[in-house]
Formats: sequence, C-alpha cells, structure tokens
Amino acid sequence: MTCVPIAGLGLKPQHYAEAAACPAVGAQAGLWFEVHPENYMVDGGPRLSWLDAVRGSHPLSLHGVGLSLAGDERPDPAHLARFRALIDRYEPFAVSEHLAWSRRGGVYHPDLLPIPRTAEMLRLVCDHIDEAQSALGRALLIENPAAYLALANHDWGEVEFLSEIARRTGCGLLVDVNNVHVSASNMGFPAEVWLDAVPAGLIGEVHLAGHRPDPVQGAGLLIDSHDTPVAEVVWSLYERLVRRVGPRPTLVERDGDIPDFDVLLAEQARAAGVLMAGVAA
Repeated sequence: MTCVPIAGLGLKPQHYAEAAACPAVGAQAGLWFEVHPENYMVDGGPRLSWLDAVRGSHPLSLHGVGLSLAGDERPDPAHLARFRALIDRYEPFAVSEHLAWSRRGGVYHPDLLPIPRTAEMLRLVCDHIDEAQSALGRALLIENPAAYLALANHDWGEVEFLSEIARRTGCGLLVDVNNVHVSASNMGFPAEVWLDAVPAGLIGEVHLAGHRPDPVQGAGLLIDSHDTPVAEVVWSLYERLVRRVGPRPTLVERDGDIPDFDVLLAEQARAAGVLMAGVAA
C-alpha cells in the first residue's frame, strides 16, 4: 500500500468495516487513519485484526496519549515496548504524543495535564523525548496542548518552547489548530499570531477538532471537547496556516457524539480540499 497521506480521520470501532472498505482512489485518495496506540496494546484479537484490514489499504498514524512525556517520572519502559511493537507491525507514517503529563506514582490520570514552560521543565521534557525516541526507533511529533488555566512563571512563550524542544531532540511538531484557538480564546491572545510564528519546517502533522463552551462558564471558557464538527473559525485558521506553510497531513478528530462515517468523510474531504488548494498555489 503506497497511498500518500493527505487528510485523515480518527478510526473508531463502529467504523472499522467502512474504513477498511473505503477505496484508496478517487474521492478518498490520500485518506488515512489515526489511532491511539494504547487501545491496541494487546497480543491479538479482533481489534488488531481490524487494524490489519484498514492498514492494508490506508496509511496509519499512531497518536499516543499515555507516555506522560512532561511528567516527573521517566517514560514507562513496558509502555514503550508495547508502543514499539505496534510501530514495527503497522509502520505508521507518523508517531505523535502530547506536551503534557498524565502519570505519577504509578497512577494514570484521565487528562493531559499542563506544565510550566521553565528551563527545568525544558530539560526534563527533552530527556524524556530522547528516551522515548530511542526506544521507539522513530522521531516523535509533539502536540501543543489546549490551555484552560493561566500558569505563573513561564520562562518561554509556547511556540518558542516547542521550537526549542524540537531543536534539542530532533522531534517535529503536531499543530492542533483547534487547541490553538481554544487556548487563544481562554488565555486572551491572537490565535493568528501563534500560527504565524510556528516554524513551517517543524510541522509534520495538523489536527482539526471541535470544541464547545464550558457548561458553567459559557463562552468565556472553551473546552477542546472533540464532540462537535470543526468550527468555522478553526477552518479559517487552518486555511491561513496552510497558505503559509503549505500542505501537511491533516487529521479530523471526533471522540464523542460520533456521527455516521459519511459525515466524517465530508469533513475529511473539506480538509483535503484545503490541502490540494495549497498544492495548486
């Protein structure tokens, strides 16, 4: 399978059969799928069989949520070994993780928790990324998080911090445009300035997703909920980014209130259209 990844979708169990049957030509040329490796770290069974079937016709990307690269503990060697087994089996075109922490004292938290952008944290994150990349045999793409609470004592701006991590470790960046918009709205800075500043050469993948107002705080606090269509403001920011940096493999994420497969394909087609327009330009 030699399909070049253009625009993709997060693969959900209810869509396995449709995803495997979706042609890799015509309207779906360049379609790819992304999964969280933590959902497939098993020795066998139906999940791996379905993933084998999808991988037979479409590229895959592995998007980790459990390495806790910004935690104060080293990455879990057993987790890295299981992750590496999936990489070796499915040969994903991209492997990514988050700039966040989620594990301490053997306890995993169900959130990607924020960090201060300090010199000490920079050294710790880079050490953990170096260790993870060595164990996985692949360069990682690191995703910018959504911000909900202003942390004090940052030494670095977010783009500068991410760029320095990439410079020190050789990793790339996964730019989540929805996270940029959510953070900009919550923290009070222009999303356009963030997107105009991120170095084009570091961007290996882009994510798009939906958000919603917090049920208590309302529009004053946006939540990166992944349970709504991509908002028009996020589409506009995405188009701006592509005009500047050129096409990058782009994923449409939906993790809640998941619609029919053809509804997600329509969003994927819109992202593909933006990317192809960028190629033509």
